[in-house]
Amino acid sequence: MNRYETLIRIIMAVVIGGLIGYEREYKNRPAGFRTHILVCLGACIVSLIQSYSFYEALGFIERDPSLSNVIKVDMGRLGAQVITGVGFLGAGTILRDKGEVKGLTTAASLWVVACIGLGVGMGYYFLTISVTLIVFIVLVSLKKFERRYMTVYDEVRIRIYHNMTEDINDTILNFFKKNNIKILSIGYGVGQADSNGIIDTEYCLELNVNKDYNDIINELPKYKDIVSIEKV
Repeated sequence: MNRYETLIRIIMAVVIGGLIGYEREYKNRPAGFRTHILVCLGACIVSLIQSYSFYEALGFIERDPSLSNVIKVDMGRLGAQVITGVGFLGAGTILRDKGEVKGLTTAASLWVVACIGLGVGMGYYFLTISVTLIVFIVLVSLKKFERRYMTVYDEVRIRIYHNMTEDINDTILNFFKKNNIKILSIGYGVGQADSNGIIDTEYCLELNVNKDYNDIINELPKYKDIVSIEKV
């Protein structure tokens, strides 16, 4: 393998990693532009090292055929370590925030980028370019398809500050039922009543991500005995 071919593979790894990383950076995800470039480039370098080791071993054998039974080159060993090792980066992008798990797609994109980098380093140009285009389409286009044609729900926690009256709970429950909002759990007495007798109750709600509930939720303080509302 000449230096020109090596340079092409390194540049491809940077471009491919940057393309996928740009999409993640644009959506303000934990691992973005530079991270994806470095992962793809690192995987590419590992593959190049494997290839150089292979050609170097062939050179030794050509010069001394008796070494054919001594020198062994496993073309998959280093690559397997990359695929396994990149998992720690993916784990670092997965966050659990207020009952919601985020970062799974970014973790998957890092893993795929590492695999693509290995392919680039091995010189599989058609395969890596095709997979890169497919990954980019999945990240950019299928999100819109998912939101438009698939019902996706998200968990949202809100805290309602209200007066302690007999019918306040029925008022809140009827409001959610009227607006087709599913209640997953209720935390009564989350806080202590203040000097004015106002107490807060926490609700975990299941909301359709395709709908904007801000206007609906903001209607709650207009009801009697409800003082204010906030997202947790």
